[in-house]
Amino acid sequence: MIIHETKNWIRREKENMADKVLIVDDDISICKLLEKVMHSNELDTETAGSGRDALELLKHHTYDVILMDIMLGDMEGFDVIKELRANGIQTPVMIVSGRNEDYDSLYGLSIGADDYITKPFNPLELVARVKSQLRRYTQLGNLNQQEQDQVYKCG
Repeated sequence: MIIHETKNWIRREKENMADKVLIVDDDISICKLLEKVMHSNELDTETAGSGRDALELLKHHTYDVILMDIMLGDMEGFDVIKELRANGIQTPVMIVSGRNEDYDSLYGLSIGADDYITKPFNPLELVARVKSQLRRYTQLGNLNQQEQDQVYKCG
């Protein structure tokens, strides 16, 4: 009974918390725009101005979605994504980039990005895509927990 009540309390606490978005872009004006758009849609944000800053933040914090530019000052966003996936970080990554060649989007998706949107973008569409990733990520997490709850060990 106590365990069941604790799980419900944790679930309620999680539902009251804002989802956290990591914005990775070396353009300060883009970061500010994305922060404003996310905050106006009740999403909490943190920003990183370089790939190395993003990797350092990800060592110490968890995020619900990552918005990643490809062209960063110190390394490509593609390399950041590869490192995240190599380290087992499965947080949804959405590439938000000015590069609109088919190769870039296909490559990004093939290395582990979950979505690709080009600049300039419609802020409302970006928010809709972020929320779609959050729903999918949350539901997948809940399904995994349900599967774990249904495992029975005998002997």
